[in-house]
Amino acid sequence: MFAEIVVDIAHSAVDRRFTYRIPEGLDVSVGHHVLVPFGQGDRLKEGFVVAIKDDSDYPSIKDICRIVEPYPVLLPEQIALAEWMQDAYHCLFVDALRLMIPAQLRGMRVKEKRVRTVRLAENLDLDAALASLNRAQAQKRVLELVAKINAEASVPDINAFYPNSTAAINALISRGFLIEQSETVFRRPQKMRIHTPVHTLTAAQTRAAQAIDEAMAQANGSVLLLHGVTGSGKTEVYLKAIADCLESGGQAIVLVPEISLTPQTVGRFTDRFGDRIAVLHSRLSAGERFDEWRRIRLGLADIVIGARSAIFAPTERLKLVIVDEEHESSYQSETQPRYLAIEIAAKRVRECGGTLVLGSATPSLMSYSRALSGKYRLVELPERVEGRPLPTVEVVNMRDELLMGNNSIFSDRLVERLSECIGTGQQAMLFINRRGYATFVSCRSCGYVLKCDNCDISMTYHKSESRTRCHYCGAVKPLPKECPNCKKPFIKQFGIGTEQVEEAVLKLFPTVRTLRMDTDTMREKGSYEKLLSAFHRGEAQVLIGTQMIAKGHDFPNVTLVGIVSADTTLNLPDYRAPERTFQLLTQVAGRAGRDNLPGRVVLQTYEPQHPIIRFAKEQDYAGFFHYEIMERKKLLYPPFSLFLRIVFADHNEQAAEQGCLSYAKLLEAELMNVLGSEGKNDLLLLVAAQAPIARISGCSRYQIVLKLLRTKRLRDAVRAITAFHDLHRTVCEEAVLEVNPQEMF
Repeated sequence: MFAEIVVDIAHSAVDRRFTYRIPEGLDVSVGHHVLVPFGQGDRLKEGFVVAIKDDSDYPSIKDICRIVEPYPVLLPEQIALAEWMQDAYHCLFVDALRLMIPAQLRGMRVKEKRVRTVRLAENLDLDAALASLNRAQAQKRVLELVAKINAEASVPDINAFYPNSTAAINALISRGFLIEQSETVFRRPQKMRIHTPVHTLTAAQTRAAQAIDEAMAQANGSVLLLHGVTGSGKTEVYLKAIADCLESGGQAIVLVPEISLTPQTVGRFTDRFGDRIAVLHSRLSAGERFDEWRRIRLGLADIVIGARSAIFAPTERLKLVIVDEEHESSYQSETQPRYLAIEIAAKRVRECGGTLVLGSATPSLMSYSRALSGKYRLVELPERVEGRPLPTVEVVNMRDELLMGNNSIFSDRLVERLSECIGTGQQAMLFINRRGYATFVSCRSCGYVLKCDNCDISMTYHKSESRTRCHYCGAVKPLPKECPNCKKPFIKQFGIGTEQVEEAVLKLFPTVRTLRMDTDTMREKGSYEKLLSAFHRGEAQVLIGTQMIAKGHDFPNVTLVGIVSADTTLNLPDYRAPERTFQLLTQVAGRAGRDNLPGRVVLQTYEPQHPIIRFAKEQDYAGFFHYEIMERKKLLYPPFSLFLRIVFADHNEQAAEQGCLSYAKLLEAELMNVLGSEGKNDLLLLVAAQAPIARISGCSRYQIVLKLLRTKRLRDAVRAITAFHDLHRTVCEEAVLEVNPQEMF
């Protein structure tokens, strides 16, 4: 027998299947992780078995050395998915395979955890044994403890009860009083538990759950868009659908966009389903991630919850995938392979006959368009549960505040509402989508802006650290006392960040306890759980944060949301800026008034008449959709076209520029040839220029932006671009092709 093996080396020259002989007595299956001799020196390399065959045409074939894990680490379905990804995302086969397993499994950097245990020896005369230990009190205490437990006891547990007992345990083993054993244990991540009583579903929730059940019964890989206003009870629909899925013998995957949402989601699901849940996200330790993956692979968990990479979980009976907050850009991978988790989910349910549910209060324009066209089934939850009203939104014109002499970051109305909220013992959330204290540092004399030495980005001032930091490469600088350019002492911090908002709250309300949630405060393991649990218990009255607090969280006592600056994302140079602003404002407003107490939102803006601000104020998704889709149609923006971007980066600026320009000239000629005379107008835009952020981490950046009309020729054009990129990607140090790029910077 012979095995086709993909060697675990990420290089295009060896990204293919190699044939190895299976030695007699070695039980190798598809999906096994193996060691093989590779190359002229026969160095041992890891690989993955992707096929088994009876014969081979090669005269000289090397043998597989050994199997690394006793069970296949890859399912046949995952191997097929990796093959599809290789074509769909223009990546190496091995890079796609690596996504299917814990990173530390490669290189054997993580192993099963075995715990040393002891138990009483068979037929031990306990009284006689204890009597013989009168002069060895430490041993006697340990023996009494093991006898009291009357079962296997782990050595770490005994040491926790009686510190420094290892020597006594070893002595008891040598005397024959205890028998030493070991057992494999799973390292489990800590989970907060949030009690979620089983509610009687509303009529709308019942219809939504029935629609999902019908789709699962049809088993045809269908996609449903669950559009429900904030507080409409989408999670309860998810719970009901998952319960029905498990009852029919299936498994489910639930994706959430942010790690910050995982603790609350896991808490609710754990309360309902107990240990049937496994969690996969980047904040787990290597051991925890390996063991959670292993529990899924061994069939010990039926529900997987996590961020985008959890879509690759090795579920053999997958029947339901739920993508919560489906509009979030975090479902798009920013590194190779540049996969979109929603596309992977759709592919998986098509192959296994499962059902995909996309849920959001503010669906992406693309998803809602597909639902209106019938590609997805649209299911709606138009009202909050128990008839609770949506929060009242008050828009404050900050230009008027300035004219009245208020130059603080809080309007008079927001201060008034905060005072009322705090005075009644309720909780508030303040949203500002900028971390740090000030967004940039500038000289008031000459206009110099302090920038990162490695990136074409202004440094952000962090008062808590007394220094400036680059939010792209992480470089830090001290705050200068004088301008590096004109040498005058007129250096000042400008812009607002979460630190400054927190400082302003404490100046107004010195006795109020605040919590701040941004990537600066969430660096330690378990920090999400600790902060969210503390706020849920009422240990703080005001939660200040970035978009981490904007979606998915459910705090019953939050009655006020303050949006400190609604304009932060509105004027970014990206065609999706209006959509993302509406989504962000609507989502953060939806955190208020989710229980019996009514909610209020104070939205501060310098553009109160902007259509997006008005739609967000009314939380009018339908109005927003029809307005924005018409704007996109006028300008032929997606979904009426497709953007592609090739980003060139090189430490030598001239190499990046020349590589970009030569690539663009050849690519345009290739596209014109593929599109022909009939489709020459399909290419709406092809621009080669310096990237908006001209330098990151010391590399100069140029880019080509293409816009293609959506016609029957689009698929052929994209294939031609990817094939062209394969041949010309070495024009500089790095050239990355992005289809439907999530950022245009």
